[in-house]
Amino acid sequence: MRDKKVDLFLDSGAFSAWSKGVQINIQEYIDFIKKHAASLTVYANLDVIGDPKATWKNQQIMEDAGLSPLPIFHYGEDIKWLDRYLSKGYDYLALGGMVPVSTAKLYPWLDRLFSEKLTDPTGMPIIKVHGFGLTSLRLMMRYPWYSVDSTSWVMTARMGSIYVPRYKGGVWNYGEDSWKIAVSCQSPAIKEAGKHFNTMPPSEQDLVIQYLSEKGYAFGKSTFRKESQSYTLKEQERWGEKKPKDKTAARLVETIEEEGVCNRHQLRDEVNILYFLALEKALPAWPWRFATKKSGGFRL
Repeated sequence: MRDKKVDLFLDSGAFSAWSKGVQINIQEYIDFIKKHAASLTVYANLDVIGDPKATWKNQQIMEDAGLSPLPIFHYGEDIKWLDRYLSKGYDYLALGGMVPVSTAKLYPWLDRLFSEKLTDPTGMPIIKVHGFGLTSLRLMMRYPWYSVDSTSWVMTARMGSIYVPRYKGGVWNYGEDSWKIAVSCQSPAIKEAGKHFNTMPPSEQDLVIQYLSEKGYAFGKSTFRKESQSYTLKEQERWGEKKPKDKTAARLVETIEEEGVCNRHQLRDEVNILYFLALEKALPAWPWRFATKKSGGFRL
């Protein structure tokens, strides 16, 4: 990674630990950061979700150890904790705790923070802000984030879908909400009208194929048939369903005729990465002015 000059943003894993009910040893985290400091561009504080006092304490522990972790303020915490971080003169902080919160609830919270705390009277940012677990495209594009992180690109791919930008006036428009299209030939959504590539009108299917082609990818093709559970898979074959409980029942076999996004999740990963890289380039250069009153659509 160091040879390729990759910028690495280290998350403490606190959200995953909180979700699983486990604890992270802060000294082990500090030691890990110090060991790999030369490879890290940014590393987050070991936050304690639901306990802003403990999060603040960990910030002080890490700073006393000679580190400069990214401070974190969470959804639902008293605004005084944000004021404390701002009064300390940090030039970069993160907003967290947003993953389980609905977009409808995040709008007023983020509007207040950006209009009253994080920007000047003209709406220009006074501090760099990172959004932890920010998956909503509308939220990404409404506020002047300095950075965001999300696993939606890979989770969407693993669930059989890809992002495709809207197409207007002969160009791909990243300034509008994208399509999220199920393309996997094994996707459960294949039977739900309007949610899968196979149920889309031919004109829209053509646009998806055009987009993939321009990115250097194929849609792909697979065929399916039933075989006994004792069948030995051949090259370019795989089981197309989980093993039936009935040992005598036939099992679906998929034959990959042409590799593409419909039958290779790795290719869907790549297509989604390219989508977000293009989206990033379409966004205005930071810093840009935040305004709660919109004329409609995204701020681009």
